[in-house]
Formats: sequence, C-alpha cells, structure tokens
Amino acid sequence: MPLSRRGRGPRGSSSRAANTSLPWAPAHSQRRAVRGAPPSSHAQHLTRQRHSSEQVPKGPETQADFRSGKWLQERAGGDAGDLRQAPRAEMDSKHRICSWEEVVIPYASDSDSENVDLEQSNLEDIEKSPGSHEFTGSGISSLLPLESLTDRSRHPSHEDPFSEDTIEKLVSSVQEFSHGELKSEQEKLTFLRSLSSLSQTLPDDETSESFIHSHITDIVHIIYAVVEEEPLHSLFSPVRQEVFVTITNLSYQDVHLLFGSKDRDDLFSLIIKSIITLPSEKTLTQLQQIMPSGSYTSECLYRQTFQMFSEMLQSLVVKDPYLENFDIIYKHLNPWLQSVKDHERERAAASMAQVLKCLYRHLNVRFPLRFQRLGRLVAQMALLCADPLKEVAEEAAEGVHYLLQITLRLKYITEDKKNHQRLRRAMKKCQELLECYNIKCFYSCPFRIGQIFEVFLDSNELCQFVLTVLDGLKNLNHQCTQQSAGKLLISLVKNEKFRYEKVPESMGVICAQLSMISEPEVRQQVITTVSLFISMPKYTDTVISHLLCHPVPYDRDLAEVWRTLKVEPPSTTLILSRLLRKLQKCHDVPTQGKMAYVAVSATDALYEVFMGNNLLEATFELFPQLLMTLLIQIHHSIDLTMSDVAIPTGLYAEQEMSSKVTPLCFAIRATKTLLFRTLCLQEFSIMEKNKGWTLLAGQDCHLQGVSLLANALLERNHVLAQKILYLLVPLLNRGNDKHKLTSAGFFVELLQSPVARRLPGIYSVDRLKDWLLHGNTLFKTLALRGLCYLIRHQELREDIKSLTPCFLDLLCETEGKIVLSAIQTLLQLVRTMDFSTLRAMMRTLFSLFGDTRPDVHCLSMTLFGASMKSVKHTDKKGVENQVLDSLVPLLLYSQDENDAVAEESRRVLAICAQFLKWKLPQEVYSKDPWYTSPSEVETICKFFGKRCKGKVNILAQTLMFSKDAKVPIRRAAVLFVGLLSKHLDRSELRMKGTKWIEEDLKHLLHDPEPSVHIITSQALFLIQEAGAEPDPEQLGGLRKLLGCLST
Repeated sequence: MPLSRRGRGPRGSSSRAANTSLPWAPAHSQRRAVRGAPPSSHAQHLTRQRHSSEQVPKGPETQADFRSGKWLQERAGGDAGDLRQAPRAEMDSKHRICSWEEVVIPYASDSDSENVDLEQSNLEDIEKSPGSHEFTGSGISSLLPLESLTDRSRHPSHEDPFSEDTIEKLVSSVQEFSHGELKSEQEKLTFLRSLSSLSQTLPDDETSESFIHSHITDIVHIIYAVVEEEPLHSLFSPVRQEVFVTITNLSYQDVHLLFGSKDRDDLFSLIIKSIITLPSEKTLTQLQQIMPSGSYTSECLYRQTFQMFSEMLQSLVVKDPYLENFDIIYKHLNPWLQSVKDHERERAAASMAQVLKCLYRHLNVRFPLRFQRLGRLVAQMALLCADPLKEVAEEAAEGVHYLLQITLRLKYITEDKKNHQRLRRAMKKCQELLECYNIKCFYSCPFRIGQIFEVFLDSNELCQFVLTVLDGLKNLNHQCTQQSAGKLLISLVKNEKFRYEKVPESMGVICAQLSMISEPEVRQQVITTVSLFISMPKYTDTVISHLLCHPVPYDRDLAEVWRTLKVEPPSTTLILSRLLRKLQKCHDVPTQGKMAYVAVSATDALYEVFMGNNLLEATFELFPQLLMTLLIQIHHSIDLTMSDVAIPTGLYAEQEMSSKVTPLCFAIRATKTLLFRTLCLQEFSIMEKNKGWTLLAGQDCHLQGVSLLANALLERNHVLAQKILYLLVPLLNRGNDKHKLTSAGFFVELLQSPVARRLPGIYSVDRLKDWLLHGNTLFKTLALRGLCYLIRHQELREDIKSLTPCFLDLLCETEGKIVLSAIQTLLQLVRTMDFSTLRAMMRTLFSLFGDTRPDVHCLSMTLFGASMKSVKHTDKKGVENQVLDSLVPLLLYSQDENDAVAEESRRVLAICAQFLKWKLPQEVYSKDPWYTSPSEVETICKFFGKRCKGKVNILAQTLMFSKDAKVPIRRAAVLFVGLLSKHLDRSELRMKGTKWIEEDLKHLLHDPEPSVHIITSQALFLIQEAGAEPDPEQLGGLRKLLGCLST
C-alpha cells in the first residue's frame, strides 16, 4: 500500500520507557537537534505537533493536481533528508505499541512536487565544479532551496554527550550479544537499540568507531539472523522496525551495513524481501484479530515499520554522489516492481518513489556515475503509471515526477558542453509536449511519459527503455499493462528508430514473448514494431535472421508475423529480396554434407509471406527470381529428411519432429502458393493434370517436371517466360551443380521462344557447346536439345553447323573408357589433322588437364604434347598462347600425387619448351616435392617470371589452382604464388595491387590440411612484402640521382 497509509501520518510521541538496564541518551529534543539549527523554530513546533498524537488519524488524501504544482497532500514524516535521526519505536508491554521519542525534524515544505519548469534560461543556473563536477546550481526546474545534509547528518550536536562509562557499557552490551544467540525478542531489541545508540557517538568517540568498524562483519551476520528469524507472514513485533532504525542511524555516520560485500548485499536482499512480502495491512489486521498478541497495535506497527523502511532507503541516497547506492537499491527493488502481487508491487513502487524524491532533493553528483540503467528505470516507472491498481499508479506517477527532475539535472551535468545546443533543443521539444498535456493526465499515460523522456535518453538508454518495455509485454495478469507497453514500444521505435541500435536483442525478446501475448491489439503493435525494424535497411538481415532461427513449420505466432508485416512499398521489395538471398546463398555451396537449416526456414518463411497479402506487389515484381530459387530448392531437397538438415543445437529440444515434415514438402508448397498468388492458375492446372509436382520431387525425373512447368509458362504467359529467360542468362554461371542443372533445364525449354534469337551467341550457341563438353550426361542431353530448338532460327544455323566437329568429339564423354579410347584414336590421327582441328582439339584437351581420372588426365597431356609436335612451323604462332596457358597447369601437375601424371607433366613440359624454344631450368624436372626445397622452386619462379612477362597472367592462372581439390596441387599453387611475387614487375604489382591475390588465398587459411595453412601464411607474407617493396630499377635510379646531387 502507499506510504500515505503506512507511517507518513502523525505518530505517537510519548516518552519511551526503557525496559533494560542499559543506559540511553536522555530523550531531550536538544540532543536530537541538528547541528546549526536554532534551538526552537517553526519547524520544530510543527514537528512536535505532527508527532504529538498517539492515534493515527485518517487524514484526507487529495488526488494529484500537477497544474497547481501539488501532488497528493504532503504526508507528515517527510523523507530521510528531513531527519537527523529516525525515531525508534519501543513497546510498552501493557498499554501501547510504539511510543516515539521527541525528535526535531527540519522543516520541509508540504509541496515537494513542483511543476516541471523547462525554461531554457534556467539552464544557465546549473554549473559544473571544475574539481568534482558537483551539481551546485539552482536547477533546471523551479526547485525548493536544497540544503546539504552532509554536515548535519554526519555530526550531531550533543549538549549532553555520552560519558565514557556509558559508551563502555554500550560496547560491552553489543559485544556480549555478538558472541551468543539472540533468542528472545527483548534481547534482539536490546542489541539493536544499543548498537543504534552507539552509532550516535561515532563522530566524537574513537573507541566506539573502532569497535563498530572492527566488528561490522559480525554485526551484519547477527542482523541477518535476526531478520531471517522474523516470520514472513506476520508482523507482531517492532524488531524489523528497530533493524531499519539501526541501519539508518549507522548510514548517517557513513557506516553502511548493506553495501560493500556479498554478505551485506545478501542482508539487503533479505531485508527487502522480508518487508515487501508481508501480507497486506488488511490481512495482518485480520490475523491479529484471530491471534491477538495483546501488546501491539497492528495498524500503528504496520505503518511505522514501513515508514522506517522507507526512511532507511532514503538515508542511503542522501550522500550518494556517484549514485552507486541508488543503483544497488534499484537492483534489489527491481524484481518487486514487477511482482504479480498487488501489495508487493505497491510497496515497491512507493519505496522507489520516496527514494527518487529524496535523491532529487539531495542530488549532488560526481563522476564517474555508477548508475547506468536510467532507460530501464524510466520504462519501468512509466509502465507502472498504467498499473490497474490505483495506488501503484499514483506512487509510480509521483516517482516519475521526481525522476524527470533528476533526469533533467543529470543530462545537463553529464552532457558535453559541445552538445548543450542539442540539449536545449531537446528541452524545447519537451516543453512543447508538456504544454500540450494536462499534467495530471500526463503522469498517468506511459505513452506521453515516453515521449517526454525519449528526447533526453541517449542511444544506450533508449535500448534499455525498449528492452524493458518488451519485458512488460509478458505481463499476463494485467492486459492494460500489455497494452501500455505496446503503445509505448510503437511510439519510441517510430520516433527514435534511427538512434536505436539494439535491434538484435529486441528481436530475441520479441520472439521469446510473442506467444505470451494474447491481446490482439498488443500482438499487432508488436508485429508493427518488427515491421519497423525489418524496414530499416541496416537491420533487415538481422531481423530476418532472428525470425528464421525458429522451428519449422512456424508456430502461429511467427506465421502471423510473416503474414502481417506492415511496411511501406519501397521496403517490401527490399525485404523479400533479402529473404530470397538468404535461400540463394545456400545454393552457392557444394551439395555435399547436410543442408543448411536456413534454407528450410527461409523456404517456409516465403510460404508464409505468400499466404499473406502485404508483400504481394513485391512478389509479382520478383516472380522470376522466386520461381527459379524455389525450383532449385526442390532439387536440393529431393530424398532428404530433417535428419539431413544441419539443425542448430537445442532448436527442437522440447518437441519431436514429425516424419512427415521434410525440406521437400516446404519447397513444394511454397512453389504452389507462389503460382497461385501470382495468378498463374493455368500453369498450376497443367502441373496438376500431368503430375508435374510428382515429377519435380523425383530424383530421376526432376528435369522432366522443370521442363513441364517451363513449357506451361511459355504457352500461357510468354511475358513472364521472357523475363525468366533473361534472368537465367547470368544465373546459369552461378551456384552448385544442382543449381546449374535446374536452371539449365528451364533455360533450354525457353529457347523455343522467339526472343531466343536475340540472345548473343556467347549466351546461346557457345553455352550449349560448353555443355556438350560437360562431364554430366544430363548437360550433354540438354545441350543437344537446346541446339535442336535454336537451329530453327535461320540466323543461327551457320553457327551451329560450325559446331559439328564438337558433336563428333567424344573427349568429354562421361564414360572413362570412351574418353580413353577417343584419346588413343586421336593419337593415331593427330599428324593428319588440319591446323584448325588441331587447335580446337588442343583447347579441348587443355580442359581435361586435372581430370579426376588419372588415366584420362595422363593421356590428355600425352595427346596435347603430340598435337604440339604436329603443328607446322608456319602455324605455331596460332597456338602459342594455348601452349603458354598450359605451362602453369603442367608445372603444377608435375607435383601430382599420382606418379604417372607427374612424370607425364614433366615430359610434356619439355615438349612445350622445345615448341617455345625455351631452355627450362633443370629444377623443373626434379621429382622431389617442392616444399622440401623452396630454393629450387624460387629458381623456377624467377625463370617463368621473366619469360612470361606480358604474355600470360601467371598469378591469375595459378590462383585458380589454389582451389584445387587435391592437397599437393593446392600446396604447390600457393607456394608458387608466394615465391613468384618476388620476381614480378613492381610497377605492375603496385598498379594492380595485391589485395585480389590476398583475397583469393585467405580462404586457404582455413584449409583442413595443416601444410597448406602454413604455406599460405608464408605466401601472404611474401606477397604483402612484395607489394610494399619499391621497384629495384626505380630505387637504383634514385640512388644515382642522389649521388649526382652530392657531388
């Protein structure tokens, strides 16, 4: 319940009867007087009047009226800043529960809740002390004069100080109890009161100071035990109250029992739990009626205990320049501010409001500040302002009022002077917003509170704010809190989306909590937030990645997100293309191993997007890319189950995967939905009638299904077919084999279109020729089929006729035996071939270098060497480039792990040298591995660097072999590149740079073969060194010039 009903009203003030023989300070007001205060004042008389009654009258509680600058009518008792010493309750066992010693409380205004005054002229009243950065100005708002309690709380004035004998007795009493158990209530009270009295001597007595500091660990343990023994569900004694009073008094003497160690932190946590979790006042009153103690007035004890608790918390922040204590208090109150129990949440909110009030009145900060959770606190208090319990909302509103004042001060103090202009603009905006609102309504509306605070929060605090609001969405007990959190979230993200940076963390929270939100309006607000995040190009991929990392098929929550994304038209294409790219990247990698999970989840996400209507325009725009990508995904998914997918660990920990769920079913249904949504209904019908979906899903008949769909599209929608044809021209060169095969199957059927004649020959006839030479029988079949379509076009017939020799050439036959037979036959015919045939054959043979079949590889080199010998002297110039291009491959294959291949490579290299009239270094013919004698390799590199200069790009050629599947070839290629860099032309190297070489080699740093990894590191070093080294010829010229100048 609010503090207005627990101790902030008048309290009893008759003198306390001592129930122990221990000496106590006389209960005179002068002893308790604050140093420097006049002996008698209006404040003192007022305080005495406030505490003169034994009864607790029920004073009127007026509602907040922020227009007049008044909050709820000021409740007597003030805050910790107004107290020199907290009064301590003692019980008269026969007549009354708690009589209060007469205390003098410095006068505090009954109106501590001023209006927020944002006049910019008041900024000038705030200064920073050069030494300590303390806040010493008059403040940003119309504040009451602030009086520092540093001196008056630390140094009490004793007109009648404790005698040494008294101090000794107090020390002995505390020490005595510290060595034994405190069993009875009286022993506990005696110990606590003795310790509290002893604290009053600290400023003046070294003995007591030394004793307390040396026994502070024991004191903490004893108080922990005392609090732990108190019943959690009842309040029948003033023990808790005495604990709070003792801690408060020690805090004023800079002896903190709640900070500084784990034990003290545990004590703080226990104290807060023991007071917050007590049943409500009504329950406690009913409990006393059932179990009357006869000694205590439950209502008075309840209110006074809570008052002492609040004053204890406030005493901790009176002198808190770094806000370190406040940070700890917030850490401990934070869980209770979110409690599902109304009375616990109410007490926590009331306590926090009073702490904020006290902190505001005594704010005197220094750097570095330890409190770094302002955004979280603002969001939490704003949400509490919409709490369904009126008392909680009122307490939170009061806290927000003081928190705004604190924030204004902190921002001015902590802002760099260069940013004061920005702060002024923020304050002006804040002032304009405040003028638009009724103040009372403002403090009850989280949405408006967020608007005011967001202009002052930095990016990190904004992140805290949003994450806290997201956390409030899981409040299942109060739908109004969920609604407030939703509105607050939308407002902040819309207004500050360019400053907000913690999108990944926010998406994690949203995905985790969406299932807890049942209110349709709130769910839509959350989805709108996701839409705002995903429409920010900077975070589009991040949001998509978070949404894809969930089990498939998606549950109803994530399905709803995908289906109901609300983004502006320019962003729809961006979002869909990014999602599509996630799937396409999975098709660029080799098909070996498990399928990436993102391929399955992205496919399911596309299905959900197609099922919704919000991205339909982008779906039409990207139809060619979407259709081809999904067909390729179907090809990749054939015969796979979810066990063949690389599912992230723990994704399906709590649920079993159905055997009916396969990657293929996701791809098929997404493709069906795409056709239906884009109104390709005739094509859909053709596929169904001809069992096209079954064909697509078959390993051996997949291309038949692709051909069926392509012909249906060509027949029914030739415009879309033409778009796909132009898309496939570059697409055919990308991706893995399945990617290319599916694309090729669709491409070949579209060559029937009249627009196919417009394609340049390099993209039609020449491409089909390449497929004739492809090792895959399917590609050869597709090539022949495509050429049959193209021959119908008159202008392409001559080109196709020129390819007749390629039809007869069997060098690229998939069957190894056929290829070997063809090579052996050609060896017999090579001397009779005309030059053009020889040249074409040499080109074909060159493509067989490195064939995975060693015998094919070996014989192809043999035939290549024989072809060179057959070229006439007059025609040698025509194949010189081919011979030059073959040098690097042959040189690298001389390091092949197969001895026959390596030997034949060296023999053909000798033929090449004879053809070019070169004399190769003898090191070329060495049978030892290169890595065993790098000096020999350097000799080879020096020779080729000079001979091939300007004729062939050796580096580019060699780098291609760095990706070779064979370890010896990769190793040799990297070694050759590294050593060759030392002998390249420096000017050319600087012009082209070395970055492209380094980029090609860096992937080998992750090569599973250690030797490749090591040699790559060495090669990269040599390349970087070569790129930085000046040209030797230029350097020599510079030296000559300097020599001439010196003479």
